[in-house]
Amino acid sequence: MREALSISDLGLIDYEEALDLQRSLREARLDGRAPDTLLLLEHPPTITLGRRSRPEDLLVSQEQLESQGVHVAEIERGGKITYHGPGQLVAYPILGLRELDLSVPRYVSTLEQAMIDWLATLGIEATRRKGFPGVWVNGRKIGAVGVHLKRWVSIHGIALNVNPDLGAFQAIVPCGIDGVEVTSVAAELGGSWSVADAKVAVAESLRAGLGYARLDWRAGSAVVPTG
Repeated sequence: MREALSISDLGLIDYEEALDLQRSLREARLDGRAPDTLLLLEHPPTITLGRRSRPEDLLVSQEQLESQGVHVAEIERGGKITYHGPGQLVAYPILGLRELDLSVPRYVSTLEQAMIDWLATLGIEATRRKGFPGVWVNGRKIGAVGVHLKRWVSIHGIALNVNPDLGAFQAIVPCGIDGVEVTSVAAELGGSWSVADAKVAVAESLRAGLGYARLDWRAGSAVVPTG
């Protein structure tokens, strides 16, 4: 069992800023200058296009989206198109999978299980769907997974819909699956929910599933070691 998983809560942070931070932390992790780290955050409205995205998965022009304050980014993670926005918990683990003795399928399954575990405590029965990474509730998608590895160190991760604007998903074909419906904790249960409700529980599930002895919570932004 590894000793600690370092965690930074970044609050609301621009997608590109968080991506640059992930890449820098990964390089530091590869060089032995940084520990395994988990970033917890929310993004302003952003649509991301994974490596397998199709042009037809974007249902509104990029120019129109940008004029509405929705950023569009093409990125290196696996998977297709997805939406990020306030009210959605995003977790980015920067981990050495070889040291954790994890294959990519087992790692993806662990990420999915962290979402399933928290939802179960709320009385929401979430499941996997064969061939479609992520987490589902009665055929509706509530959580997405997308990862990218460099020399077996990961970036990107999961996005769990707590209380986002579900109307924003109408601009895309979520995860490139025609006819898919997206849901959230708030849509399933009603009431008022915040991302803070999920952070500690999802982090603890990841700690246990990945085999760390404890969580090392860091106040403020993650710092990339320089030497």
